[in-house]
Amino acid sequence: MDPRDTAPDSWEQEDDVEATIDGQLDKAFTNLNVNAKPFVPNVNAAEFVPTFATIEHPENIDSAVAVERRPILEVTECNAPVENGDTEMCTEEPWDQKDLEPNQEEPGGGDRGPQAPALMEKTTPEMEEEEEVPVLKVQPSQPDAPRKEHINVVFIGHVDAGKSTIGGQIMYLTGMVDKRTLEKYEREAKEKNRETWYLSWALDTNQEERDKGKTVEVGRAYFETEKKHFTILDAPGHKSFVPNMIGGASQADLAVLVISARKGEFETGFEKGGQTREHAMLAKTAGVKHLIVLVNKMDDPTVNWSLERYEECKEKLVPFLKKVGFNPKKDIHFMPCSGLTGANLKEPTDMCDWYTGLPFIPHLDSLPFFNRSSDGPVRLPIVDKYKDMGTVILGKLESGAIGKAQQLVMMPNRHVVEVLSLLSDDVETDDAGPGENLKLRLKGIEEEEILPGFILCNAENLCHSGRTFDAQIVIIEHKSIICPGYNAVLHIHTCIEEVQITALICLVDKKSGEKSKTRPRFVKQDQVCIARLRTAGTICLETFKDFPQMGRFTLRDEGKTIAIGKVLKLVAERD
Repeated sequence: MDPRDTAPDSWEQEDDVEATIDGQLDKAFTNLNVNAKPFVPNVNAAEFVPTFATIEHPENIDSAVAVERRPILEVTECNAPVENGDTEMCTEEPWDQKDLEPNQEEPGGGDRGPQAPALMEKTTPEMEEEEEVPVLKVQPSQPDAPRKEHINVVFIGHVDAGKSTIGGQIMYLTGMVDKRTLEKYEREAKEKNRETWYLSWALDTNQEERDKGKTVEVGRAYFETEKKHFTILDAPGHKSFVPNMIGGASQADLAVLVISARKGEFETGFEKGGQTREHAMLAKTAGVKHLIVLVNKMDDPTVNWSLERYEECKEKLVPFLKKVGFNPKKDIHFMPCSGLTGANLKEPTDMCDWYTGLPFIPHLDSLPFFNRSSDGPVRLPIVDKYKDMGTVILGKLESGAIGKAQQLVMMPNRHVVEVLSLLSDDVETDDAGPGENLKLRLKGIEEEEILPGFILCNAENLCHSGRTFDAQIVIIEHKSIICPGYNAVLHIHTCIEEVQITALICLVDKKSGEKSKTRPRFVKQDQVCIARLRTAGTICLETFKDFPQMGRFTLRDEGKTIAIGKVLKLVAERD
């Protein structure tokens, strides 16, 4: 067996082999330099070779073109000397292909000796045909290309409805997770007797979530269609983690309510304590305008793509969603699917001939554009922060535009910060517009000085901050009455703060909108009132009229959502 094919037990044994390899490498590099020069531009963009090469090496251009035209000839030449360096020299030509086909390329590396040329013969013709592919792939991200619209999609619904599985399946169908990774997840899931969970592992990344099969944190991933760039926010369905879900929904433009069509599962999700109702309501409060209802698990033996069951789920849901504030004709779109098999997510399925609409991903692509103004004031509510070579914050830019080296102000503490670098969905950019999910590296502030719920603003137009405000509140679910002095937890944009209702100002008639003349002494379930609230600490907020994303809130207590509301007026602090 060739000693070069195996890893040594210890590096001391390698001394004698090293010398011979060095000699071969020296020879290889002298050869490499001559031939590699014309191909330098080819790494970045194939079509630029002629113009670039004519300026730098006019004499080499003919040989460069000749080499590109006769790939197989080049290979047969390097078959004669079977030295590592020479095979590597041949490999150099389609080097930009490395990113595309790692599995094919790796065996042709330096340490394989005689196997390499044979492998090259197989791969080179294919690569010549695919010469243009990587260029096409890279093109959208070039700075002069038009930017795709960014849309944040939050997956909500009752626990075990299949949100993470659908998210994982979408990532696989759009090529964001490769087959090999999924097979690895499938193997690991099988070992734990959880083989139907493997798709959700693409989004549930930590060990606790995988062991229990429950999402805890809001998972993030992204995928692209022809016209749009989507960020998936995979919200937890369990009632203990609703605060995390509110944080996820506050960043979303579009919600996908996943419900399980399986007998018994839909009913538990929709009953009083189920999360289907609560999540739909919270999404509306968080400012999600458009709702897609995915009726999942249609492939289940108890359902078997039955139209009756689909219609039954639809009939029960529509009145409730209407009550929450969605318009069934304009804002809601129902579609059947199966997250585990991927049916009706990207391609229409034969099993379901009664559904005539578009499958899920094409439907997302065909949605109308969201109108966002990039000339508004900068508002970026912070979702999370951590240390990584400086202070890094995460959040969705609600309005305005941010550029590199821009000076911004962190409210409510009024820290002046500078943007060192910008990542939009983990891709570094120089500037970003509204609706994008950003990671910013900041200078001038420590990580300990930031809390989720703080807001980045431009210095010319700071957001309002305070502790006291008047708001219109709808009491959704509360057993007893609510009087002044009642304490709850306020969720407003990404901020979570203790709040007290200090005074009830008036009741509002639900139908006519008339306000009562006298002050109520209490409010109870299903009533609408205007109240004065005071938070424990200073928070950033705006009136609903000026800036809806920062003027909507929910009140929660004892693990339940008690009320939803909107900020009407900010009250100045009395000294």
